Amino acid sequence: MRNFEAMITSDLKFMRRAMQLARLAGEGAHPNPMVGAVIVDDDTGLIVGEGWHRRCGEAHAEVNAVCQADASGADLRRCTIYVTLEPCAHWGKTPPCARLLADRGVRRVVVGSVDPFAKVAGRGLEILRDAGVEVELAPDDVAAACRDINPAFFTAHTSGRPYVILKWAQSADGFIDRRRTPGEDAARLSTPATMRLVHQLRAQVDAIAVGSGTELMDRPRLDCRLWPGGRAPRRVSFVRGLPLSDQLADLYRQGVTSLLVEGGATLSGSFLAEGLWDLARVETSPEQLGDGVAAPAFPCRMLPSSSVRIGKNELKTYKNTYK
Repeated sequence: MRNFEAMITSDLKFMRRAMQLARLAGEGAHPNPMVGAVIVDDDTGLIVGEGWHRRCGEAHAEVNAVCQADASGADLRRCTIYVTLEPCAHWGKTPPCARLLADRGVRRVVVGSVDPFAKVAGRGLEILRDAGVEVELAPDDVAAACRDINPAFFTAHTSGRPYVILKWAQSADGFIDRRRTPGEDAARLSTPATMRLVHQLRAQVDAIAVGSGTELMDRPRLDCRLWPGGRAPRRVSFVRGLPLSDQLADLYRQGVTSLLVEGGATLSGSFLAEGLWDLARVETSPEQLGDGVAAPAFPCRMLPSSSVRIGKNELKTYKNTYK
């Protein structure tokens, strides 16, 4: 087993195709990672099978690709399979893919990224190697691109806490709301289009939290009603006086791998201050409030990783590169 010093053009092309396939799963694969697989006949250089993990509990990417290769009459003993994530080595809702590939005599397996999940974590590679399968690992840049397909999965299983997304909308002068009493309407800074995107985001996470002040003032529903078919995330609360890190670790032990924090300013500010966040989604309206509840502040200068204008509002995302 060796790492590529540099992927040759054809290997890189097929791994990129596997990455494209992985993303087709969208929300369907959750809580499993999105994975893509491509099988290539080494003699002809042609793709004979493709697959991705469509839905949790159904066949994994490798199985779907093997089925397609079998239908084409391909001989797997002269084939290479490119897979974005190490083939699984354990029985879950489906059999281990590493054992399937070993038993079918696949000649070569190119792995985009090693699986951080404790029940796999190199065991799939070991099964393949012990069966005499040639195993190659993608170089660091390609491995990073494969990991980026499933940021929550990798963060949760390497750090022992959920992947944390902070989200807030603010006015042009830096306030998330006007000063008000319970029962008064909040400032409407988001648009119908951006609210729909928020509901889509809710459908992609395991859990969602708001601060006690937001809960008291607004009694938010925190559902996905604007994203039909989206699964509703679990509502969680954070207890004052207990370290955030301990509470996040407890959520991970309960199976929560991704958390959306929708405010308020105090709760989001705590995550920012302690560096316990991975992505921040900040929507800015052109509206001026003049006074009110100040938006959370990053503890250091942060440059957005992306910026897009949606109607009159600007949506920026920030990645925590200091964790």
